Amino acid sequence: MSPEPPFVVEDCRGTLQLMSDGTVRRSAELPAVFLVDVPDGDLGVEWRDVTYNQEHDLNARLYQPRHLGAANDARLPVVAYFHGGGFCIGSGRWPCFHAWCLRLASELPAVVLSFDYRLAPEHRLPAAQEDGATAMSWLRSAAASDPWLAGAADFSRVFVAGDSAGGNIAHHVAARFGKTGLSPPVRLRGSVLLMPAMAGETRTRAELECPPDAFLTSKMSDTYIRLMLPDGATRDHPAINLTGPEAPGLEAVAMGPILVVAAEHDIFRDRNTHYAKRMKEWGKEVELVELAGAQHVFFVVNPWTERADELVQLVKKFVVDHMDTE
Repeated sequence: MSPEPPFVVEDCRGTLQLMSDGTVRRSAELPAVFLVDVPDGDLGVEWRDVTYNQEHDLNARLYQPRHLGAANDARLPVVAYFHGGGFCIGSGRWPCFHAWCLRLASELPAVVLSFDYRLAPEHRLPAAQEDGATAMSWLRSAAASDPWLAGAADFSRVFVAGDSAGGNIAHHVAARFGKTGLSPPVRLRGSVLLMPAMAGETRTRAELECPPDAFLTSKMSDTYIRLMLPDGATRDHPAINLTGPEAPGLEAVAMGPILVVAAEHDIFRDRNTHYAKRMKEWGKEVELVELAGAQHVFFVVNPWTERADELVQLVKKFVVDHMDTE
């Protein structure tokens, strides 16, 4: 009798499948929801791709406005950005993340560095957070050696940012390095967490009441979590429960200001709110904004809406307000 062929055990939007024999299948076809339009024009932004980690073949897409547009031609702040995708799928080269980073570079304006990272289940957490730290080490090196960036980027005004899983990575980077942990000339002025991915053993109201037609459902999130966590870890693992019982306190870490953007119809809403409260208790400067009526990462799946315009302006104000704070 021939053995039973392998079958699908876990599926992430059809792009990633874990098979019963332990193999992983990744499709070259992107989920349709992430196939957004990118304008024919370039929004006045130049970009190029680099490999920032040879060992793991990790890439970054670098953006800078063609015309700086800042007062007195001053160099621009830097946004180090990490994409979402449940730690399991996604790339800064996907059209949705590319379009969003084009907007940030053009409209803040800023030099945007969009970093890929290792994905689960081939590389379970905390691999993604470790890659975030590696990206910052590359940024520090690029600040001293990359002539393409040198004329535009002010590396003393760096903000670390991301959406969903990328927002989680941004937190870990900010907590690891603090304001000055990257050493001159690089300085982290703040972090921008857009609906950051979080979990925990105790279910929140937003998770329990999540409708089945949400962009990110509780069932889908559970799939990501099973694939991302180390073997034997619970949902309170500090890589994903950022302020939970296993997470280290951050009272002693001198961090820059934090912008947390939550969405009313997002399963992470309650966790994002609790995170902001806990970080304030640890002495951090936190701005929490909840967008009424919004779904999880709506600005990624449709970056050209008025709601996305609103978010761009929110991020811009935060960057401008804090790029020179001590």
